[in-house]
Amino acid sequence: MISKKELEDLNFFKGKRVLITGHSGFKGGWLTYILSLLGAEILGFSKDVYKEHGLLSFMHHKNNIFSVKGDIRDISSLENEFKKFQPEIVFHLAAQALVKDSYEDPVETFETNVLGGVNLLEVIRNSSCIKSLVFITSDKCYENVEWVWSYRENDKLGGYDPYSASKSSAEIIFSSYYRSFLKGQGIGAATTRAGNVIGGGDFSPNRIIPDCARAAKSNTSINLRNPNSTRPWQHVLDPIYGYLKLAKSLFNSPDIYSGSWNFGPNTSKVRSVQDVASKMVEILQRGFIEIDNSFTSHHEANLLQLNCDKAYSLLNWKPVWDVDQSIEKTAEWYTSWLNNENIDTITYKQIKIFLGMDK
Repeated sequence: MISKKELEDLNFFKGKRVLITGHSGFKGGWLTYILSLLGAEILGFSKDVYKEHGLLSFMHHKNNIFSVKGDIRDISSLENEFKKFQPEIVFHLAAQALVKDSYEDPVETFETNVLGGVNLLEVIRNSSCIKSLVFITSDKCYENVEWVWSYRENDKLGGYDPYSASKSSAEIIFSSYYRSFLKGQGIGAATTRAGNVIGGGDFSPNRIIPDCARAAKSNTSINLRNPNSTRPWQHVLDPIYGYLKLAKSLFNSPDIYSGSWNFGPNTSKVRSVQDVASKMVEILQRGFIEIDNSFTSHHEANLLQLNCDKAYSLLNWKPVWDVDQSIEKTAEWYTSWLNNENIDTITYKQIKIFLGMDK
């Protein structure tokens, strides 16, 4: 759990007007939930407001959350909501977030992840209300040569697959907008790079944790395409806590904290895809693993790690849960889901434990 002082610092968000794009997604749902508990006034802007099994569909307390159905590719709709709500803080999470889908529909991926980001930045450029922007991209924005060293924020950007290329493009566009229009205007703006986030409420296709949950529900196999690939696994609450600390720092000291930030786990405790799947099967006590050796023409990286020294030293951020705790908390959430228990209860419980709200 975080410290009492760190929890008190989060009172900063009470009463703040916060706009979250993609609030109905996996990470967006957890972020919305926490900010609601912290007393923020929230406008959520998403193409699918209440996805089936999405975290928001399980939430009981929504008094301070106003949801708008809108497409980030529609700048006029986004601009209209800005004018009405006058947000002080923006978290941008709306995205096409799947590598496999980016191969199947690269146009939609680039439209959403690149043009959508341009639309948001253009609206912010012409707004006077914004004080803090946290623009979420991905660890896949780096030109991944699969070396053993961890990537720093100033390493080369790039992307083999359309998803990765769209995120590196969004980073370059963000940098251009910041330096051309936002810098020196009293707006704190930063991109964040985190990957392989796990936790309850993710039901996306072709992701290892949701695949484990679906296999457990139907007692079928979990097909692993790249069982030996290692990833920087982290619980969703860890990078979200980083986003919150960053948003506050940007609000108060824009010139100091604007830029790019990595949020990732300790690189000495990486786990392979098969390790994570095996641990999930062990805890859930359902489902079984099969190795999928079928040929695919789609490129998938086998090794990617982040260096988070910047966040450690300047934001005083570090992961609260290690990889084993992250997997255990994730399995706990899906166990509740499999047993048809109250999902709002388990979500609230895990947030309270993470934030130390029950001390």
